[in-house]
Amino acid sequence: MNFTRWSARLPGTQRRAAARTDPGISPPQRTESSVPAARAEGGKEGTTLTPAAAGVDELPTREVLDRIPALVALVHGPEHRIAYVNDAYAAAFGERPVGEPARAALPELEELGLLPLMDQVLRSSKPRTVKSRKAAGGRSYTFTCTPVTLPVSGTDAQLMDDGILVFAADVTDHAEAAERLRASERSQRETAVTLQRSLLPQELEQPDDLRIAATYQPGGTEAAVGGDWYDVITLGGGRTALVIGDVMGRGVRAAAVMGQLRTAVRAYARLDLPPHEVLQLLDGLAAEIDASQIATMVYAVHDPNEGSLTYASAGHLPILVRDEGGTIHRAEEPTGPPLGTGGWLHTSGTVPLGPGSTAVLYTDGLVERRSEDIDEGVAALERALAGATGTPQVVCDRLIRALGVTADHDDDVAVLVIQHPARKGLDAELFRNAALELLGGVEAAPRARAFATGVLASWRFPPELHDLGVLAASELVANSLQHGTPPMRLRLRRTDRRLIIEVTDGDDHLPRRRRANAADEAGRGIAIVATIASNWGSRRTPGGGKAVWCEFALPRA
Repeated sequence: MNFTRWSARLPGTQRRAAARTDPGISPPQRTESSVPAARAEGGKEGTTLTPAAAGVDELPTREVLDRIPALVALVHGPEHRIAYVNDAYAAAFGERPVGEPARAALPELEELGLLPLMDQVLRSSKPRTVKSRKAAGGRSYTFTCTPVTLPVSGTDAQLMDDGILVFAADVTDHAEAAERLRASERSQRETAVTLQRSLLPQELEQPDDLRIAATYQPGGTEAAVGGDWYDVITLGGGRTALVIGDVMGRGVRAAAVMGQLRTAVRAYARLDLPPHEVLQLLDGLAAEIDASQIATMVYAVHDPNEGSLTYASAGHLPILVRDEGGTIHRAEEPTGPPLGTGGWLHTSGTVPLGPGSTAVLYTDGLVERRSEDIDEGVAALERALAGATGTPQVVCDRLIRALGVTADHDDDVAVLVIQHPARKGLDAELFRNAALELLGGVEAAPRARAFATGVLASWRFPPELHDLGVLAASELVANSLQHGTPPMRLRLRRTDRRLIIEVTDGDDHLPRRRRANAADEAGRGIAIVATIASNWGSRRTPGGGKAVWCEFALPRA
């Protein structure tokens, strides 16, 4: 198009016009690096242009711009004074006085933040584009600012002034469609977050011997919700199961799979199985729930009598433990493949968790960074844990901050902090243990009764609780002597909330409660214990054999 017919010239227009009007000048030869001036000039050699194609350069520029439905404005000089606005621009923003600076006469451009961009275009002589800017009237436009040169009016035609051609395409429909898409994505994410949080524990169980806190933080607004979860399950007899896991997926589906796995974990935990057997059951279940998704998980059991965590890991990150002296221990082995892969026999390991220790279970969002190896993240967590003191919730918050997790983090984060307090003074008096080896066959029964009577009296329990405890201990010992094998042991334990009575022996046959007939001479011991105790249960012990226990809730002071 020939801008000279409307007192405006784009770069290169003068040279092409001179080449057409001066017969003494031959058209420039195209080299390999040259760019064709117009599409019609790029044809094969010998091609004859049609009259319509040959007349493109003679089109009146102003008439073309007036008819374009897009918004067009032409400004010049450092103040961006108005040289021209087309009809579409005037219809959108109103008539604009020619010769006035843009800051005063084109306030819409200032509101849209285009004036600094126009200054940049003027300085660099390079076009710039900004996409989907919403104007005051509610319409959205994509603006392209292109540098042009304009002859100064009333002077020699060779005296030029720098200008900018502002071209705005109406993209309202596209912007509204994009906003609807973003709103839909936000709604889906909010649904997934709500589902995720509703499937997590609303309130953590607090065992007698442990202090526990957890934190879950979904990824930022640009990240889809994952399947991180944690749980705390009291198993009875003073033992506690600690769980953390991560479904390798995103969105509502991952949250739903997580919820099913968490429910299954709680069900299997009630069987009081060793950690590796729980993972073995979950491995097959995970494949049935969704064969396309796998999950990592750690299942650990704290036994206050042993002062340790017995755990099994399905492809999850290692448990970290800080002992009373501040030394960090990493539970490295054993680790099997993630749940849902099948074909693997999981095994259990043990890590100490004595009084004064703090353990941390976490998901990969806490330590994994795209620019670092994950081992570096775990090492950073170890350093942070070494200096993190305070309550479990305070430790959670400090670890989150130390690892740089913010609201716009790109992955979900779940952290579970467990503390085994070192009790002293009057607090220690509320946590007592006593044990008796049951030797000598049936003669052990009266010794066990006498032992329980003396211990419970020394712990100053109310008479009713004292008598019920002695009766329960007698029944459990009698059951073990009749059906079990040596070695046998009676253990009495009290906490600030309950009395726990446990008998272990070498036979792995678990007792069950049954209804005894009137003529039966046996079968009533477990029924009596189940009737008088707050809770009872049994489990197989790691070295072979079983433990049968019951507990009584202490009256509140």
